[in-house]
Amino acid sequence: MRLTAFTDISLRIVMRLAVARPHDLLTTRAVADVLAVPYTHAAKAVARLGELGVVEARRGRGGGLQLTEAGRGTTVGALVRSLESAGDVVGCEDDPPCPLRAACRLRAALRRAQEAFYASLDTVTVDSLVDAPTGPLLLSLTDPGKRTGTPAL
Repeated sequence: MRLTAFTDISLRIVMRLAVARPHDLLTTRAVADVLAVPYTHAAKAVARLGELGVVEARRGRGGGLQLTEAGRGTTVGALVRSLESAGDVVGCEDDPPCPLRAACRLRAALRRAQEAFYASLDTVTVDSLVDAPTGPLLLSLTDPGKRTGTPAL
């Protein structure tokens, strides 16, 4: 099973915010640059994470992004379930529908495997994702434009 790019970006944003110091409010653009993801994708992910109550986004001067307490304690399984589209791993009901769907055992087996995947992620919290060595590495990442001395786009 492969996660969507949207979920991948969302998880990376959450991880970066998990190691931010309370007074370091990062902008969506800064997080996108540091994580090397397109700003528009990061903005959509931040909006969804805000809807889920994981990230708080403050606008204006002195604004920025901050991981909520609920976000720190949430499990990766809960986040992935919320970010990934619900549905079967295979397209039994696609157009055209699979001719085996009425008597197929594969669909149920894949559904159990998908739930086992999520259940294994339910044991991992956002805070645990940023334990060493990951947290220090995330803090060492800087805007690519600042590293090279050239302006970031």
